[in-house]
Amino acid sequence: MRPVETRPGLPPDVDLDHAVEVLRLLADRTRLAILVMLDGTEMSVSAIADTLGRPTPAVSQHLARLRAGHLVTSRREGTTIFYAQQDEHVAALVTNVLQHGEHVLYPSPPHHR
Repeated sequence: MRPVETRPGLPPDVDLDHAVEVLRLLADRTRLAILVMLDGTEMSVSAIADTLGRPTPAVSQHLARLRAGHLVTSRREGTTIFYAQQDEHVAALVTNVLQHGEHVLYPSPPHHR
């Protein structure tokens, strides 16, 4: 880890480095789709895999990365593991990036209709 450096008007380097890692996690279509599906709910690995039409082991690997990045939480119920978004900041981040995309892609963004 880098030493904490401060520059006027900028967050510390450690904060910027963490933000870059979060954005790298979001820069994958499957992981972003998973986070969208987990907005306000929790889902099992198999339900996520079925919805995405992807193999369960592949989805599990994506979920492991999201969990390591503190973007999702997990809880076990018997042999089933359920995942949810970490907190409201993750939900806001996902919503904002998608709504920004709508502004770029559509003359009248769907979230304004």
